[in-house]
Amino acid sequence: MSLPSLHPDLPDEALIQAMAQGREDALQELHRRYARLLYSLGHRMLRQTDNVESCVQDAFMNAWRHAGRFDARRAAAKTWLVSIAHHRFLQELRDRPDTSLEIEDWDAPTAAADPTDRIMAERAVQGLEGTHRELVELAYYRGYSHSELAVITGLPVGTVKSRLRAALDRMRVHLSTGGPA
Repeated sequence: MSLPSLHPDLPDEALIQAMAQGREDALQELHRRYARLLYSLGHRMLRQTDNVESCVQDAFMNAWRHAGRFDARRAAAKTWLVSIAHHRFLQELRDRPDTSLEIEDWDAPTAAADPTDRIMAERAVQGLEGTHRELVELAYYRGYSHSELAVITGLPVGTVKSRLRAALDRMRVHLSTGGPA
């Protein structure tokens, strides 16, 4: 006996609940909705196409395995998926041999599968003042920890954390309103 098909307009959170119940079609629908975004983030962070695909697949498999732990009160489904992928990309960066890239190399434009998400994210980052933008780029695109950022910037760890939080809050406002915070 086959399960009834999922409605295409089902909210992301309902799809994650369906995944927790073993519905593979829910995983396929979330993949359809968010794979381009995750590939875009992966290309930006990893710069090596061959590793991006395996990391995105790993991220979706982690989401599948841990769907029962998802709590919509703590994060939106999209945020949860991006967070899983981001952690996987960071792990991939940590597993690589140490190679140094200048910040300008990380800032160079990259081709993205979904230009709307890429443009929105880049505008949100570019809308930040210099030190906030630098911290976000180093933390989220280069994978530095708070303590590593403190050493790099010469700021106390608490200051790094509060500036990153302020930067993320400004980006969130920018993304939700479509304009500068």
